Parts: sequence; C-alpha cells; structure tokens
Amino acid sequence: MARKATVTESMILDNAFLLMRTEGAGQLTARKLAAKAGCSTQPIFRLYENMEQVVGLVYERAILFFEYFCRNYLGKNKLPFIDLGMAYISFASKERHVFRFLFLSEYRGGRSMYELLNGNTSVVSKEVLKARAAGVSDPSGLFMQMWIFIHGAACMALMDDFDLGEEETLALLKNVYQSYVKAMA
Repeated sequence: MARKATVTESMILDNAFLLMRTEGAGQLTARKLAAKAGCSTQPIFRLYENMEQVVGLVYERAILFFEYFCRNYLGKNKLPFIDLGMAYISFASKERHVFRFLFLSEYRGGRSMYELLNGNTSVVSKEVLKARAAGVSDPSGLFMQMWIFIHGAACMALMDDFDLGEEETLALLKNVYQSYVKAMA
C-alpha cells in the first residue's frame, strides 16, 4: 500500500510565501523551501514542474497580499491618489521583501506597474475617475505626477531614508496633490 502524501500544495505555497516575505525572493530555492516546509525537495517537485512555477504562484499570492493591505487605506481621504500613496509607502516600509518582489524586481509575470497597481480592485482607475469627478482636467497626467512622487517616497521608505510618520506623510501627499492640481489649472 502506498504511503499517504502529507505535504500539500497549500503547505508548500504557504511556506514559499513566508520564506519570500521574511528573507526575500532571492532566497526562494528548493532547498530552503524544503527546510522551511519540513520536508525534502521531492514533494516540491512532485507537486510543481519547477521552482519557476512556485515563484509564479508566490507572485500571484503577493499581489493578493498587496491588495488586501491596500484595502485598509482605501476610502479614508476624499482627495484622489492619497489613499493609494499612503498604502504604497506604508507597504514599502512594512513589507520590504514583498515590495521589492512586486515592484522592484524583474519578475512581474508580464505585467506593467500600472497593471500591478490597478489589480483586481481597479484602484487606479477608480482614483482617476475620482479625480475627474473632482474637476481635474487631466486626471491621468495627475496620476503620473503623483505616482513619480509616491514611488520615490516608497523607495526612500524601503531604504530607511523616509522617516516621516503617518500624519506627516499624509500632509505631504495632500500638499503635493494640491500643488500639482494648481499647476495644471
């Protein structure tokens, strides 16, 4: 009688995501994953064709993780792009390895930055519509200007060069938004 498999896909993916989240995507190897999951590499390669497949599934889980993180911020501010900026900067600071994997690595699963941000929740599209409803003449252009600032601040947070608290960051984003809107008028 064959021995029952005790290592499941869920166990492997949970441990793969945890390994990436705590040590970085570069540490996501079959041996390290097996050690983290408490098994040999054999169950990994029984369940998956190769580690690229595992990395792809971890990337999809990371996208969902980012979207879940962002939901905490959405709807708090009336000004467009502020909640997205707060979420993105906070994510870079609190989830460094996941942020790097999603937004700074060469691996994006064929997606653009815009597609990653818009995700399943269409957050960018909703913010562009919100800006249009607020009377912004070029909401897509405003998004690009805001995004350059937001992404730069997030990268600074990632490198511990952005030491502003939440209230200061919020005030800064609102000032940047107002300045860009004023300049566009």
